[in-house]
Amino acid sequence: MLPLSDASREPRSIPAVTIGIIVLNAFVFLLELMGGEASVTRWCVVPADIVAGRHWITLLTAMFMHGGWMHILGNMIFLWAFGPEIEDAMGPFRYLAFYLLSGLIAFIAQIARMPHSTVPNLGASGAIAGVMGAFIVTYPRDQIKTVFLLGWFTRVTFIPAALLIGFWFVTQLFNQVGTVAGVQTDSVAYMAHVGGFIFGAVAGRIFESSQRTAQEM
Repeated sequence: MLPLSDASREPRSIPAVTIGIIVLNAFVFLLELMGGEASVTRWCVVPADIVAGRHWITLLTAMFMHGGWMHILGNMIFLWAFGPEIEDAMGPFRYLAFYLLSGLIAFIAQIARMPHSTVPNLGASGAIAGVMGAFIVTYPRDQIKTVFLLGWFTRVTFIPAALLIGFWFVTQLFNQVGTVAGVQTDSVAYMAHVGGFIFGAVAGRIFESSQRTAQEM
């Protein structure tokens, strides 16, 4: 399932911060392509380095980096589906602070899970998970325009945010349990997703603007 947009509401203003984050991610990805593997490795989060007190700046830089075209395209589609409404609810400055803090908490969760790992971590997924956590609490009944993919079958449908995001979170949680059980075979940092989402769900309301018009539910 690939979410496209919130069909129940539109932001009251242009989501400038969300657009800016997408543009920045695209720009950094182009720099990655030009800089090669050495440049990517230099700016990624390596848990063992963070625990040793080295390269803390990577906790910021890594959340704007991606491992390939599918990685960045998937993340930016999810951000565009849920980000504008949360930016509208929080206001641009609070939303930016919330986004960055979600990404930071997500990396910290992954580091806590695997503190001695030397595998580089990168991506906006943890920060976007925070946005999704805030969305499921703020607008659980909104209908999300979604592309449903099953083999060759493709259909555009509308799914309640609570169901769509809830299903996504359960899959992340299930896969994280798999890593604990020692059966995880891919390199996705599921604990970062789980940590970012929980932070967003718990703290999202705190960042909402006091002037936000009641639109929900």
